[in-house]
Amino acid sequence: MNVLYLNGPVQNGPFTIAERPGKAAGIRAADALNTLLEAGPAPHLWNTVTLAGDLRHRDAPDRNTVARQEREEQAIAAKYAPGAAPAGGVLTDTAPAVAALALEMTEHLLQDGVLALAPVTVLLCTRCGHMTGTAAHACRACGHQGSRPHTRPLLVWDRPPGTPVLARDDVHAHRAKPPAHLLTIAQNVPQRLILSRTRDHGISLAPLGLDGLVLDPRAGIHIAVLAAAARLGAERPVMTITENAAANIAAYGAPFRQHNGTRLRYAPHGRIPYDDTTTLQRLCEAHRVSPAQQELFLTWFLPLCSLHIRAGITAAQLPALLKFWRRAHLARPDTPGSDGPAELRRRVAAGDMRWVMDVRALSRAIPKHPPTHGSTQEPEGAH
Repeated sequence: MNVLYLNGPVQNGPFTIAERPGKAAGIRAADALNTLLEAGPAPHLWNTVTLAGDLRHRDAPDRNTVARQEREEQAIAAKYAPGAAPAGGVLTDTAPAVAALALEMTEHLLQDGVLALAPVTVLLCTRCGHMTGTAAHACRACGHQGSRPHTRPLLVWDRPPGTPVLARDDVHAHRAKPPAHLLTIAQNVPQRLILSRTRDHGISLAPLGLDGLVLDPRAGIHIAVLAAAARLGAERPVMTITENAAANIAAYGAPFRQHNGTRLRYAPHGRIPYDDTTTLQRLCEAHRVSPAQQELFLTWFLPLCSLHIRAGITAAQLPALLKFWRRAHLARPDTPGSDGPAELRRRVAAGDMRWVMDVRALSRAIPKHPPTHGSTQEPEGAH
C-alpha cells in the first residue's frame, strides 16, 4: 500500500509562481515528501474548471482563435519559470484520463444508488441562463439580478442522515487529536448537494443525459488526484491542502474519495507568509544565509513546516524558524546513518510531520540543492 502525495489542484488564475509563491505551498510540500519517500516525481495538479476562467475566455480578444483548453494550457505553462517545468508534468481536472475516470465513477455511483439524476427546481439568470443555485442572488456570470425558477434533472447526492462528509480517518495525520475545526466547518452543507453545474469548460455530463452541464469542479478536483495516483500505481494518494480549502470541497468530494481499493485522504497544511518579503530578506541578511540556503528555507523547509504548523505560519515565527533551520543545516551529516532514511520514510508515509522540528531528523533530510518549483532557476551544477 504505497503512499503518494499530490497537491490539491490549484486554480489556474492570472498569476505566476514567482509572483504568488504561496499558491505553490501544497505543490512544494508534496514534491518534498515524495522525494523523501523515493516515490519519483508526481504531476502538479491544476484546477481549470472555474467560472472566472469562463469569463476570462469570453472577454479575451483572441477567443475566436484560441480554444479554451489551449488557453488553460498556455496559462499553466506560464506559471513556471523558463526551464523549470515540473519533472512529473502537469495534470488538469479536465484531462482525458480525469474525464474518463469521472464518468466511470459517476456511472458506478448512479448504479449503486449513491448518486441520482433527480428533477430539481433551480434558479436561472434571466439574462444569460447561468444556473445561479437554489437561493436568489445576483448572477456570478454576468451580474444580472433577475432570475427565474426552472425544473430540470440534475446530478445530486442525498447525504444519508447522520453521515459525516469528513471524518477523522479522512485526514492523513499521525496525531491522535482530530482537526475538530475542519470537521465542523465541512459538515455545514445542505443534506442534498447538487453535483452538476453550468460552465463553459469542464467534464461534460452529456453522456449521462445532462446536456449543457459539467461535473461540479469540487468533485473533479478529487478525481484528478485519483487519476494521478492511478497513473503512478499509488493506492494511498494524499492531497496536500489548506484546512479552509478542504472544508469547502470535502462534502462535494465525499462520494469520489474511493475507487477500486484506492482511498484519498487529506494532508492539511497552513499558510506561509511569503508576502512579507522585507522581513524574510532582512532575516536572511542578518544570519548571513546564502542564496542557496535561503531558497531551501523558502521552497523546501517552510512548505514541510506548514504541514506541522497547520494553523498557519506567522511572520512572527519566521526568525525562530530560520534559526532552527540554520542549526539543522549546519548539523547535516557527511554520510547518512543506516537507520535514518528508513525511519524517516516510515514517518513521512504515516503522515507524522513532527520530525520537521527535530534537528537531527531534519538535518538528515535536507537535500543538497534547492528544488525548482517553477519560481527559480536551478543552480548551476545541480545536476
